[in-house]
This record gives sequence, C-alpha cells and structure tokens, in this order.
Amino acid sequence: MPESDLSSAPRGRILVAEDEPHIRRILVTILEAGGFQVDQAGDGTEAVASLSGDTPYQLALLDIMMPGFTGLEILEKVLPLPHRKDLPVLVLTAKGQDADREAAFRLGARDFVTKPFSPKKLFARINQILDAP
Repeated sequence: MPESDLSSAPRGRILVAEDEPHIRRILVTILEAGGFQVDQAGDGTEAVASLSGDTPYQLALLDIMMPGFTGLEILEKVLPLPHRKDLPVLVLTAKGQDADREAAFRLGARDFVTKPFSPKKLFARINQILDAP
C-alpha cells in the first residue's frame, strides 16, 4: 500500500458540523489531506444524529450558529451520552463573544476557534487536542 494513500490508513474519524458549504469544504479538505476520515453534517440535527450513533469519532468540529441545533445545544445533548463523554470537541464560530466561549467550555468543548481561521493553525490545534493525554 503506498504511503500517499491516506484513505486506506486513516488517522481517525472526525465529524465536521458546519452549515456553510464553502467552510465545510475547506475543513474537509484540510482534514482529509491530514489523513483523517471525515463525516459531514450540514446542520445541527444531522450532527446530533451522527453523534448519537455508534460511529467512533476521535473529534468533532461544531459550528455554533447552525439550523436545527446550535453547536452549544449539540454539546448539551451529546457529551452526556456515555459513549461520547470523552469526545474532544472544537467549536468554530463567527461569534467571538466571551459568553459563547464560556458556555462552550462549560459544556465540555476542548477548544474555541473564531472565524476566519488559519487552516494551518486550526490543523495544528486539532493535532494538539488529539495528542494530549
């Protein structure tokens, strides 16, 4: 198997929940290039359905402002589930208010990134979260 065939030797699976298609496409491209399998949710309802299921995820990226459920509501619904209690979640948002940041961390997010973001820095943060003990 060639080393360049990332899809056959993934680093893990990540859920990207983002309602803006162009941002979702950027995130998927970055993560797949980094060797991750990526599942996508275009709204909060899809994200809750994916995270409520049994698919093993190493990390979830959640936008705060999405139709269906917000990223904060997803944190409230999903992290209490026994099979998701240790799931690292990185929250992405165009809203950089302190109240949103505080709520995200209080609900269990591991990191909070405001848009616009540097794809390189975001990928580095994801790697830091996944490599942390």
